[in-house]
Amino acid sequence: MLLAAIALQAAAQDYPSRVVRFIVPQTPGGATDVFARAVGQRLAERWGKSVIVENRGGAAGTLGTDVVAKSPADGYTLLVTYAGSQAVNQSLYPKLPFDSVKDFQTVATLAVTPFFLIVNNGVPAKNVQELIALARRKPDLLTYASSGNGSINHLLAEMLKIDAGIRMLHVPYKGIAPAITDVMAGQVDVAFTSVPSVIQHVASGRVRAIGVSSARRVAIAPGVPSIAESGLRGFDVNPWWGILAPAGTDLRIVRKINADTADVLKTKDMQEFFKTQGAEALVTTPEEFHKILVADVAKWAKVVKASGASID
Repeated sequence: MLLAAIALQAAAQDYPSRVVRFIVPQTPGGATDVFARAVGQRLAERWGKSVIVENRGGAAGTLGTDVVAKSPADGYTLLVTYAGSQAVNQSLYPKLPFDSVKDFQTVATLAVTPFFLIVNNGVPAKNVQELIALARRKPDLLTYASSGNGSINHLLAEMLKIDAGIRMLHVPYKGIAPAITDVMAGQVDVAFTSVPSVIQHVASGRVRAIGVSSARRVAIAPGVPSIAESGLRGFDVNPWWGILAPAGTDLRIVRKINADTADVLKTKDMQEFFKTQGAEALVTTPEEFHKILVADVAKWAKVVKASGASID
């Protein structure tokens, strides 16, 4: 037992001694992928070891998340995810192969960023109130895209429908990138998408952002009003992104990753990166992150129930 304890301590002190894998449970191009690659690159420079990002998208993030849940708890296979997967899926899937809280060790938060409500340029609505009026005049004729049933994109649109008393048709995709592409092409009318996923297209005019999901406007697009100030008071969604490890990971390794990640997030370089993405760095301890996750699981359970969304 003593030799085993010494070996574990040495492993923690030497961490990382080989390649670290970041599993992203979404397809390339979304905010999770963008954040994972940016943070992974800077941690690799700090550690002197490669950090490889692997996209394991599918089933609203459950496939990639399950890979990490069943990986060795040695700190070399980590999950980079966001509230839309980790906190929502616990209520959405009745037969989830893992527990979003119990099967994971919270390691470090990365950032928070709101979602834009976007419309294609052919939609006559120039703001949220005009979109609501249009949907009321033409129930079920407007379509909205999402990255899949039960995704945060989907639930945000359901929240909008409930709060505004409107009806729109859901068009689910296997990832947000193709959903954005079809909104820009005019195949779908509306979508909620994270600011980093679409900011370049908004800036170029290929798609219009008419609202932002957080209570406050974002600095990168100050001309886009919040949905709350557009008439739906209380509408405030600003999801987190973070790093998790399999449950049972040595806390010394967890604290090292947390401390190194915090140092990276505090650099001017990283602060500027997040600013260009419409995001804000979020530094917490593993314990604080755990409390955030538990609270969000409970919060989104209410949203899922109200929307009636479920996946067998």
